[in-house]
Amino acid sequence: MEGVIIKSTGSWYSVRLLDGKEVKARLPGRFKLENKKKSNPIAVGDKVELLPEAENFVIQLIVPRKNYIVRKSPKNKYTAHMIAANIDQAILIASYKRPRTSLGFIDRFFVTLEAFRIPGYLLINKSDLYLKEDQVGLEGIINLYESIGYQTKMTSLLQGIPNEVHAWLRAKTTLLSGHSGSGKSTLINLLQSNANQQIGKISDFANKGVHTTTFAEMFSLDVDTHVIDTPGIKELGLAEIKGKELSHYFPEMRELMGQCKYNNCLHLDEPSCAVHKAVKSNNIALSRFESYLSMMQENDNRR
Repeated sequence: MEGVIIKSTGSWYSVRLLDGKEVKARLPGRFKLENKKKSNPIAVGDKVELLPEAENFVIQLIVPRKNYIVRKSPKNKYTAHMIAANIDQAILIASYKRPRTSLGFIDRFFVTLEAFRIPGYLLINKSDLYLKEDQVGLEGIINLYESIGYQTKMTSLLQGIPNEVHAWLRAKTTLLSGHSGSGKSTLINLLQSNANQQIGKISDFANKGVHTTTFAEMFSLDVDTHVIDTPGIKELGLAEIKGKELSHYFPEMRELMGQCKYNNCLHLDEPSCAVHKAVKSNNIALSRFESYLSMMQENDNRR
């Protein structure tokens, strides 16, 4: 019996069968023993084979994935945590304020997608909160990421879903990610009125979102269109990415491959570095290069 994981609660999984029926299933302990480098051996989006067990089912096999997306586990820096599997694309829902999404976070998100060859989009929410003095900064962000090749849209989800976003989602399995309070659950509720995702308030003290989504969950809008809502992410630590290949996941740096003096150039302090020259000439944004340096400084990331 085949199905797809649509919700993970840690110990039990909700599985949608091929006929549309939803069942509960557990994962045998041997799966965790087989892969100790990941904190969770299975994720929403995984396709599985089930066997009946009493009133529920047991997961017998995890079908080989076409892709997956991971981040460094917040509890153990030596393990990775799978966010989702078998996705077609991902949308980062960001906000310029309440809460503010840093450029570094956006860059880490897109680098993670690039590493697993997953297309990404940037949706800047809460335009109703932004003042005239915010416009220069917002336009700079939009121009920056569109110039790299990421489609970007600014909107207020309180006023509905833009047509562009509907087009992004159509006939795809899409991961939604972002900080708590950025608008992921609002988007889910607009897309599927019976989703009943809890909307979080913004902490006045920290100006950050309060976690409301506890577990990842897949919602089906039609037979071909699915969205995966994920818990809000405070920090996005890179996993399964080596320092020597990190620049490959910055499209503007990837274009300069082979133009540095040294073939193994890490774009740090090497002479005649094409990336350094591009930064100085403003062909690569300083914020992007600073994000690159920050990622390179992480533990074990130079290897």
